[in-house]
Amino acid sequence: MGGWAIAVRELETDPFFNSGRGSALTAKGTVEMEASIMDGPKRRCGAVSGLTTVKNPVSLARLVMEKSPHSYLAFSGAEDFARQQGVEVVDNEYFITEDNVGMLKLAKEANTILFDYRIPLGLESCSAGVESPLVMNGLPIRVYAPETVGCVVVDSQGRCAAATSTGGLMNKMTGRIGDSPLIGAGTYACNLCGVSCTGEGEAIIRGTLAREVAAVMEYKGLGLQDAVDFVIKERLDDGKAGLIAVSNKGEVAYGFNCMGMFRGCATEDGFMEVEIWE
Repeated sequence: MGGWAIAVRELETDPFFNSGRGSALTAKGTVEMEASIMDGPKRRCGAVSGLTTVKNPVSLARLVMEKSPHSYLAFSGAEDFARQQGVEVVDNEYFITEDNVGMLKLAKEANTILFDYRIPLGLESCSAGVESPLVMNGLPIRVYAPETVGCVVVDSQGRCAAATSTGGLMNKMTGRIGDSPLIGAGTYACNLCGVSCTGEGEAIIRGTLAREVAAVMEYKGLGLQDAVDFVIKERLDDGKAGLIAVSNKGEVAYGFNCMGMFRGCATEDGFMEVEIWE
């Protein structure tokens, strides 16, 4: 069942994604990362936020779950725990990419906070309703979707797990914490399903999105895809987000209310699928 953490760790090392190396920058030009992980059968979880030197935040979240008496560590306490556990640490500059330095400059010039910007989405689906002076590929920056990374897994015994990792929002205030490290918001796993979310963190937090999928399965008797569709439609208000999920029956589901979300699926029998658009 360790595969979900390994998959996220690999994405954290790729500067293309908004997690680990390549994380979005704070208003001060630094990186503050966050991650969480949850083991469904035992409802064990670990979460971290405010990380500035830990190379792979998801690995530290797993250690919080397995090696500490707590569920959540943040900022200097999390950094201290990382060093106690021998987790690999690097200078903050390691996480900062040239692309993100440029995007932070644009964000500051426009006096705005940006979601990630690499997937072009339709104005009718993801525009905040305000014209943006920032343009990429002919589209306003504000209509580009987030790239938080996550993984959900289910094994042959129906045990589900989930993990999520992110750098947050470009030009965010220092100290801001999003949905990704919050169990029940950005990440959740139980005996029914595993869920990982991406999108507007504040909206995901208000809707307790990941937990809601499990809740409507349990209390309304919905199947996995129906539960995902219900939550995306009914729990986000005007927020934009997406999620991936698996059930204890081996079902795979996803949902989002923008035009696109990077996602992939692989099974033990060799089936593989990668998609972006609806």
